[in-house]
Amino acid sequence: MKSVELTEHGQHTLREILSQPRCWTACLCELAASAELHAAIALARPGVEWIFIGCGTSYYLAQAAASTFSYLNLPARAVPASELLMYPALTLHAGCAYLPVVISRSGRTSETVRVAEVLEKESNLRTIAISCADGQPLEAACSVTLKLLDADEQSTVMTRSFTSMLLGLQYLAATISGNDTFRRSLLDLPAQVEPLLEDIPQRLRLFVESRLFSAFVFLAQGPLFGIASECMLKVTESSSSYAQVFHSLEFRHGPKSIAGPDTLITFLMSDTSYVAEVELLEEMKALGATTMVIANRVDSRAQRAADFAVELGLESPEYARLAAFVIWGQLYGVYYGIKKGLNPDSPKNLTRVVELRPVVST
Repeated sequence: MKSVELTEHGQHTLREILSQPRCWTACLCELAASAELHAAIALARPGVEWIFIGCGTSYYLAQAAASTFSYLNLPARAVPASELLMYPALTLHAGCAYLPVVISRSGRTSETVRVAEVLEKESNLRTIAISCADGQPLEAACSVTLKLLDADEQSTVMTRSFTSMLLGLQYLAATISGNDTFRRSLLDLPAQVEPLLEDIPQRLRLFVESRLFSAFVFLAQGPLFGIASECMLKVTESSSSYAQVFHSLEFRHGPKSIAGPDTLITFLMSDTSYVAEVELLEEMKALGATTMVIANRVDSRAQRAADFAVELGLESPEYARLAAFVIWGQLYGVYYGIKKGLNPDSPKNLTRVVELRPVVST
């Protein structure tokens, strides 16, 4: 395996990961001043259920966004675009009011464009799109499109687009719910996260350099589960490694059989479930697992049981700091991919946009 040095491989992705706090500020300013934000707010009728729809990274973004909307008393859930296309009756029920939000960085992902068209034309639902591109098919298919153009990327995998669109949707939720404290916390987040990028990436890089693993596991509960899922995907995409995700306490019920020094188990620990997750962390360490902890505060128990720890130390409320957790999974994936001699800017078998050829009837 090659040493993790700063080579040409992965440089676009690394720059985009490290640019996130500045990108967040630009995107939130852009969104707050947009006419589209007010148009989206106008669609938010009382009693409506928000349905967040995406594919891959955008689906994990949908999970994180739905948790925030629910927390702010706006009923919400996340659904993969393919599930809604193939089994619409499992999501949409007669007599219920829905407001779908369709998520796509490029605005060209075939399944998301198709689901927007179906919802608008066949279900007669007004839809909101969020994207990092202008003038794409998804925008034409939806009633309103929130565009965060500063978050677009050169790299194949989504990094700053994920966190920027998440913050944009959280900002929308805070505005609709009238929670100005939460909205201000989102605006304050970039300045709180920027200093973390001064030394933690280098420490993480050295940790990556020192260890080899055959598999990776990411664990989280509640609002961080979608974030853990995205960290899992980033390690899979950027380093062609085998990774899994579980709800933290579900790991006891069978999956813990893989715990051992060759498997890195990463705990994304929230305030609400922290005590229970520390107990699980100690159990996994006792089984010989290699462990990494990402938490807002890392107490002495967690520190002792962790082979590597990231303490965020943010002043933001629990649900407002979700974007700050994903950075470390993104970085780990890139560093490990470079370590394996891969180019995370151009991952194996992946393209920047998944566009399917239309089915031709005969």
